[in-house]
Amino acid sequence: MDILFAVKIIIMGIVEGLTEFLPISSTGHLILTGSLLNFTTETAKVFDIVIQAGAIFAVCWEYRQKIASVLLGLASEAKARKFAVNLVVAFLPAAILGVLFIKKIKAHLFAPVPVATAFIVGGLVILWVERKRADTATDSGADSHDDQHARIHSVDDMTVIDALKIGIAQSFGLIPGMSRSGSTIIGGMLFGLSRKAATEFSFFLAIPTLLGATVFSLYKARNDLSGADLPMFSLGTIAAFISAFFCVRWLLRYISSHNFNAFAWYRIAFGIMILITAYTGTIAWVE
Repeated sequence: MDILFAVKIIIMGIVEGLTEFLPISSTGHLILTGSLLNFTTETAKVFDIVIQAGAIFAVCWEYRQKIASVLLGLASEAKARKFAVNLVVAFLPAAILGVLFIKKIKAHLFAPVPVATAFIVGGLVILWVERKRADTATDSGADSHDDQHARIHSVDDMTVIDALKIGIAQSFGLIPGMSRSGSTIIGGMLFGLSRKAATEFSFFLAIPTLLGATVFSLYKARNDLSGADLPMFSLGTIAAFISAFFCVRWLLRYISSHNFNAFAWYRIAFGIMILITAYTGTIAWVE
């Protein structure tokens, strides 16, 4: 692996880790970054999915006590079993739709212009949901950042129906540029979860979702990969782990006093920039 290629791998890993849990679409950013770096081969597409494992490890480490308590309590604690069932229920919609439509999605939507369009649409949805929550808070006499009016304040208080609704919301994240985490968090807020509960459930739901996507992608590409690809995948995964670890901690602090409007405006501005540069030819986006 030459130095220039290693730098590309590290950049892709950092982008994955920084964007996986923010409502700005890691897949969309990886597609765009890969286009700029001319990293768009079939192996590169598998790489983009496999390095999500780094983000999974970051969440598992940050929430290791919660995960351990759930695993150890499955046989004896109703609370642990309820949480596990909710994760499975929330995981299924995206898993089923992903298996059914991933080929068509990759064939038609894994390109800069569709991603840019999804950026803009997702940004507008975030602004709408935040506006709706702000109006609700005002009507109840609370501060716009106060989540006291939310119906659910802890992931342990969710019902199976809540989990199913969020799982359906997560399915929109299959569209590159919409954002899995964004769809899950904003969907959770729309369905009555506090900003913190929605964000944390998005973290936990990422574990089976990203792990499933990684295993499925490796299985599908098993005949196209070799041992020579291991250093590339390992370096990208490590870079993703480090950047995701810091991003998760930062996001939890950020949401304690901020809404998601800044991410919405970023998405809209970035999407417009991509569309303008694509149609004017300022940047030769590689598809």
